[in-house]
Amino acid sequence: MMQAATIGFNTEYSEDAPSLEEIHSLSSLTFLEFGAPWCGHCQVARNAMQEAIDEHSSLVHIKVFDGKGKRLGRQFAVKLWPTLILLRDGKEVERIVRFTSAEEVRRLLLLS
Repeated sequence: MMQAATIGFNTEYSEDAPSLEEIHSLSSLTFLEFGAPWCGHCQVARNAMQEAIDEHSSLVHIKVFDGKGKRLGRQFAVKLWPTLILLRDGKEVERIVRFTSAEEVRRLLLLS
C-alpha cells in the first residue's frame, strides 16, 4: 500500500502524495482528501471526516497536503479546500468541497 494511504481516519496531510498511477491502481473504496493543515475550512471538516470514517473503519483515507505546485491536486482540478473525493477502484465516483458535517460525508458514501 502506498505510504500516504491509511485504513480508517488519517490524521495528517501527507507531503508525499501518491502518483496518479498509484491512485488509479487502487482496488478499494477510498477517500482522497486535499487540503492543508493550516486551512481553517480543513480544520472545521476534520471532526466530520473522523466521525464518518470511524463508522466505516475499513475505508482507505488518503489525506494529501495540497498547494501551489502540487501535481496531484491539479490533476484532480482541486480549487478549494478541503476537497473530498470518493474513489471506487481508483476512479472518481463523486466529490464534496468545503464540507462541515459527517452527514455530508455519509451522503457521499451512499453514492458508492
